[in-house]
Amino acid sequence: MKKFTLLLCTLFLLGLANNMKAQDYQSAIGLRLGYPLAASYKFFISDANAIELYLGFRTYAIGYTFLNPGVLFQIHNPINGVDGLSWYYGAGVSAFLYSYKSSFGVGGSNFAFGLSGVIGLDYKFADAPINLSVDWIPTIVIGGDYAGFGGGNGALAARYTLN
Repeated sequence: MKKFTLLLCTLFLLGLANNMKAQDYQSAIGLRLGYPLAASYKFFISDANAIELYLGFRTYAIGYTFLNPGVLFQIHNPINGVDGLSWYYGAGVSAFLYSYKSSFGVGGSNFAFGLSGVIGLDYKFADAPINLSVDWIPTIVIGGDYAGFGGGNGALAARYTLN
């Protein structure tokens, strides 16, 4: 877990120090409105390659919560004929930190690791500092109570671009 946290921090700092021109924007920060709801920071490391860091959170009325930090490597390809629009694919890793507490006072916590693929569309508005993306993130969860394939992850992301 400490190595994973160190990796996320290192990638975040590299993103802040990144001065390369990428697509129509260099970096963006915002929200992923999907499963799970997450804060997102995306930055380009070359014209076509981006890294997205996210921190998701979800809670349920039955006393169950989880925290989901992750990182995705994305390869962007422009769509000819539409300025600012590209499609992307890639892969990533994530952690799932679960905790639960029942109404009877029984509780606990668990940890799982995820390996993900990603495919999506990314659009940067020409006259506004706004970036939108929509993606699907199928994930294989290893360990924990929910090990197996999860095909329901993905989101609509809305970000403010930082140039």
